[in-house]
Amino acid sequence: MPTQPEVFAHSRERFEQLVDDTLAFAKEIGASDAAAEVSEGAGLSVSVRKGETETVERNRDKSLGVTVYVGQRRGNASTSDFSRAALEQTVRAAFDIARFTAEDPAAGLPDAADMASTEEARRDLDLFHPWAIDAAAALQIALRCETAALATDRRIGNSDGCGVSVQQSHFIAGNSRGFRGGYASSRHSMSVAPIATATGKGTRGMQRDAWYTSMRDPAELASPEAVGRYAAERTLARLNSRKIATCEVPVLFESTLAAGLLGAYVQATSGGAIYRKSSFLIDSLGTRVLPEHVDIDERPHLPKGKASAPFDDEGVRTTARRVVEGGQVETYFLSSYSARKLGMRTTGHAGGSQNLFMTSRITQPGDDLDAMLRKLGRGLFVTELMGQGVNYVTGDYSRGAAGFWVERGRIVHPVEEVTIAGNLRTMLGQIVAVGADAYTLGGKTVGSVLIERMKIAGL
Repeated sequence: MPTQPEVFAHSRERFEQLVDDTLAFAKEIGASDAAAEVSEGAGLSVSVRKGETETVERNRDKSLGVTVYVGQRRGNASTSDFSRAALEQTVRAAFDIARFTAEDPAAGLPDAADMASTEEARRDLDLFHPWAIDAAAALQIALRCETAALATDRRIGNSDGCGVSVQQSHFIAGNSRGFRGGYASSRHSMSVAPIATATGKGTRGMQRDAWYTSMRDPAELASPEAVGRYAAERTLARLNSRKIATCEVPVLFESTLAAGLLGAYVQATSGGAIYRKSSFLIDSLGTRVLPEHVDIDERPHLPKGKASAPFDDEGVRTTARRVVEGGQVETYFLSSYSARKLGMRTTGHAGGSQNLFMTSRITQPGDDLDAMLRKLGRGLFVTELMGQGVNYVTGDYSRGAAGFWVERGRIVHPVEEVTIAGNLRTMLGQIVAVGADAYTLGGKTVGSVLIERMKIAGL
């Protein structure tokens, strides 16, 4: 793990020593078990608007967190001071919290058999690609992106701005049962939000849309000009939007939004939601909740993956797995704690899922967006969702939406100010098709998703 002096203030060796010292002191004062993590992050964020610099921000932060167990009592504390005195004070604080906390039979470190070995923890997933760029160069990139957006069409006369972000961090984690692991990672991004105004007789309104690119390796970011032009094209396509009459029709979710459906599935099958009985998919293990043609795979060791990790937040090894097989739930997403609450075994998901791919066995290579619109036939193609109207206990789903009305497989006009509603369990079960136009949002990759029928509240 390279930790170049110009990127980080602290070395890997320094972090390893801090972890060792923290765990040793926790044992010295009477902890039965302990875990510690030391991290550091550094970055640069800039933004421009209408050709002028808006912000230039630098961030550098560090943290040491410790969790102490006294039997089955748990306490945790953190500090940004790496001095010996602060370290000991933080460990004592966590220890005192644990002493006065009620016992929890599910509390404790992961079982030794589940933790990543030294070799597994050191797996190189190619996650660290620092970007040697200063504020002036970052501002120039942002200006190129915004300029490209504004130059696309004379109707693009304003902008909510363009931003460039450069972030890199590293950490070391360990526990009293022998686990040690850590790595450096980076994530860089660029985004722009143009504003268009309709012109001419019979036109109305202003519209805004946005686009971005985000990668671990700056060399793989889309060009500023490409991002700017595409954002402008999306904005222009929304001009002269109108409402539609209330109806019940098929709905096609753009690939950028379909990841939200996959995220809803993850939320509903996470251990915390299951043991709290706050999920619409309680007792779904081994049952079919998606159509038979749908599979979900997890690939935690994907090089440069946005959610790749050799181990989870507890030091448990991560494993490639089939999460959903032919529509059937094969596994929940469990941490050690939630697994114990359910009488099961951790799946290595403390901290969330890692690189999920939702695919359909009936998807053809040519099933691009145009092909998916033809499959939609007559209905709503959704490109933006608003609000937080999702109830994960019941599965009820109601979101503000914008997009395009489709007739005979072709876009007829843009749509705004409508609400789409349904139930997530029904929606997941009514996935008719998944497009070949796969898009990765965070750690979730999926193409556009066609739902058989949803209610649209409009005029």
